[in-house]
Amino acid sequence: MNNQNSPLVLGTESIGKLLTQYAIPAIVAMTASSLYNMADSIFIGHGVGANGISGLALCFPLMNLAAAFGSLVGVGASTLVSVKLGQKDYEGANHVLGNVLVLNVVIGILFSVVFLWKLDPILRFFGASDQTLPYARDYMEIILFGNVITHMYLGLNSVLRSSGYPKMAMYATLISVVINFVLNPLFIFTFGWGIKGSAWATVFSQTLSLGLQIIHFVRPSQLLHFKKGIYKLKKEIILGIFSIGMSPFLMNICSCLIVTLINLGLKKYGGDMSIGAYGIVNRISFLFIMIIMGFNQGMQPIAGYNFGARLYHRVTEVTRLTVYCAVSVATVGFLLCQLCPELIITLFTTEEELVEAAVYGLRIVFAVFPLVGVQMVSTNFFLSIGMSKKAIFLSLTRQLLFLVPCLVILPHFLGKLGVWISLPIADLTATTVTVVLLVNQFRKFKKMSILGNPVKESK
Repeated sequence: MNNQNSPLVLGTESIGKLLTQYAIPAIVAMTASSLYNMADSIFIGHGVGANGISGLALCFPLMNLAAAFGSLVGVGASTLVSVKLGQKDYEGANHVLGNVLVLNVVIGILFSVVFLWKLDPILRFFGASDQTLPYARDYMEIILFGNVITHMYLGLNSVLRSSGYPKMAMYATLISVVINFVLNPLFIFTFGWGIKGSAWATVFSQTLSLGLQIIHFVRPSQLLHFKKGIYKLKKEIILGIFSIGMSPFLMNICSCLIVTLINLGLKKYGGDMSIGAYGIVNRISFLFIMIIMGFNQGMQPIAGYNFGARLYHRVTEVTRLTVYCAVSVATVGFLLCQLCPELIITLFTTEEELVEAAVYGLRIVFAVFPLVGVQMVSTNFFLSIGMSKKAIFLSLTRQLLFLVPCLVILPHFLGKLGVWISLPIADLTATTVTVVLLVNQFRKFKKMSILGNPVKESK
């Protein structure tokens, strides 16, 4: 393995250079992934119609639930690999790789079987009406059939980034995105498959990207590679993966609950068009969130390695730099969505009622959007250094402590405005709590760096 890709440089190279090296490929990949999801909505909006967009929006809770199990393994394994590499435990890192593969196959298959069994009642629970249920069912059935591929693809991509190959992880994502862009219009418009075509495009594109990842990991020359003896599930590895991955797992579970409450509230006070409007707003916000996640993914192996090596000043430095970058991205999103919302919405649909509803929601959701950058990076910071309890607390603070009560109470008094306004209120209050914890942890790092001792912290 050449020096440029060696994880050992994470403890010696300048933080700015490392973040650029690791974050840019991740940002490109995450942005492409977001555009990939936006393309689904755009093609469905113009090729299927408003009910198609609403049907797609109804799939978001179930897709968040699938993502919860994917992140439970992927994020946990990514951090565990980084820490083990920082500790020079290369054999342990290889065993993590083998366990990731097995866990993703088992969880992916079980998830698909369970939810295909009761798909219609589940979609009804998420807010589907007689008009939107057929679209949601057609899309989700195919996505569930390919769920194990999605889990393996995302899990191996996380390990690629953590093992010193951020560009390879980027290429895998880009290949999936490009193929999806090509297949979406072909399947929807040319073949006339409608919303099913968009789902098949997603599954096919991820299958090819998974093939690229497997080719990388079967090479014995790689520091981490598939080999005999690493596939047996080990209790300590599973517990390590799950304890670290529990924060994003719970965050995605909460997202499932949140989207369900939003869809039910909007259905009650605004109808199917309001659900479709949220689907569009969700895709737009997702673009900027994914860019921030790209910075987070670039930061994760740097913070994890240096924490494992007890270089706490470098952990603080990379976190601060990532916060600045994330806030800048979120501010751009805020300005664009406040200044030209109609132009953005018409990319998805030209149906006047849906455009009006989406513009209304977009301006409200992005009201305090710059604060989202601080909250996301801080949660990822605690994840990256294995302090999962704090990460879980921060995840649940926004979702359960602030957002759920707002979504339950405010719509009774403000109607659909109460649904929309709950989101910025939760962002504002959660960020306040986040900043307090982050500053306190930086002070601990500074103290321990002076004393030359490791940080003794509850995981």
